[in-house]
Amino acid sequence: MESLEDLASLSTRLRDIAADAATGVGPGLRAAFRSGVSAGHKTNAHDLVTEHDRASEEAIVRHLLACEPDSRVLGEEGGHRGQGRIEWIVDPIDGTSNFAHGVAFFCVSIAAALEGELLAGVVYDPIAGLLFTADLTGAYLNGAPLHPQAEAEEARACLMTDYPSAEALALDGPAALEAFGELVGTYATVRRKVSAALALAHVAAGWTDATLGLDTNPWDVAAGVLLVRQAGGSYLPFRYDDEAGPAHEAPCFVAVGPGGNCPTAVAVVERLVAARRATGYRR
Repeated sequence: MESLEDLASLSTRLRDIAADAATGVGPGLRAAFRSGVSAGHKTNAHDLVTEHDRASEEAIVRHLLACEPDSRVLGEEGGHRGQGRIEWIVDPIDGTSNFAHGVAFFCVSIAAALEGELLAGVVYDPIAGLLFTADLTGAYLNGAPLHPQAEAEEARACLMTDYPSAEALALDGPAALEAFGELVGTYATVRRKVSAALALAHVAAGWTDATLGLDTNPWDVAAGVLLVRQAGGSYLPFRYDDEAGPAHEAPCFVAVGPGGNCPTAVAVVERLVAARRATGYRR
């Protein structure tokens, strides 16, 4: 078992490895963006994938395993690979729909965990040139420490959410639009940006006050969880069962910047999760 000092040193090294891996695929993503990207479908017409998702993940995985051989990888495109003690959680393009449609709100997300505990996280916006990083020493934007302050009043706060998706509309019915209407009526602005990782990074930077998500995957949020928490914010996970586990493995969440107060967002997610649990829904 590493000492706290050793863990801090390890987390910083893993952060730097992840940052190099993320920025390494940046030139290719910038070159492909708005160049007529062809997208295919995975689970449905709303779940897109491109050749750049797959190529970027392969390049990222090669870099991570070369720099830290005692690793395993959970990637959105390639699934589980390797047997090492350090787990890398990789989303090569979070916000593929935006990327494919020429909308400049997508990112590369890479996190590192040891025995379920997040040690490092990187969210890289290649179009804006924004490198968000976090380790056990803090959270940073392009190397500068992040010290955000969220809006304390809900009526003046900015909220990001991808809810409701088409799948959520089919699952939750009228309750989905009622929930979205409650959010729109409560907050100063509600923005649908379709990248949970980048939304969490914006909370960590203080550019949005809160974000919530339902039915996310570990690769969508793992890096963002550490960013928000190390920037002083809170990340509240919600599950459909009573099992314990790492926050980034929970399918639903509310994240709020430091000083923020978003009881409506929390109540909305609690209500939706409870209603789904009552039907036996699991994910």
